[in-house]
Amino acid sequence: MHLVIGTTNLAKGRELAALLEPRGFQVQTLQDFAHALEVEETGETFADNARSKAAQQAKHLGLWALADDSGLEVDALDGAPGIFSARYAGANASDEDNNRKLLAELRATPEEKRGAQYYCHVAVADPSGAIRAESSGICRGKIRFEPAGSNGFGYDPLFEIVEYHRTFGQLGPHVKAALSHRARAMRAIVPKLVSLARLEASQ
Repeated sequence: MHLVIGTTNLAKGRELAALLEPRGFQVQTLQDFAHALEVEETGETFADNARSKAAQQAKHLGLWALADDSGLEVDALDGAPGIFSARYAGANASDEDNNRKLLAELRATPEEKRGAQYYCHVAVADPSGAIRAESSGICRGKIRFEPAGSNGFGYDPLFEIVEYHRTFGQLGPHVKAALSHRARAMRAIVPKLVSLARLEASQ
């Protein structure tokens, strides 16, 4: 199956392509299309945004499209930054800006109350824009008091996997590929994609 990953985030695109290409999928990202849409994330949930991005890109490009929406949910902040994770510190915020704001928000929060989770929702749309498969994944951890490590992106240098006593920024791509919210959501959707590809091939 020829599948477009609905992201212009190169790091995220590489993560998802690494999970799908070994399964025989021909994978591209929106960086490969000069006429790709800029889909606004106006939904109230990760699922809303993932469905909207997948459906709009698939219909526009006339190809199967996979989109995800993911972010960080911090217990002490009632689930914030949530769907606003990428723009927590403002519309054009960098990862460093968002990390600084998060640390400021949690400045008075003790270690035992810094629990958090990364959440990811994945949706796949066919060329007509119809959603044909969905999945989700969660990775629990806690927020450090200061960043550690330079791997990954987003809040990875602050997000500690408690069992490893290290952040995603320290653990590197191979461990993240096994443990992350996105990896878990992708592993859950791969069997559905394989079934869809077989169905399409038989028609």
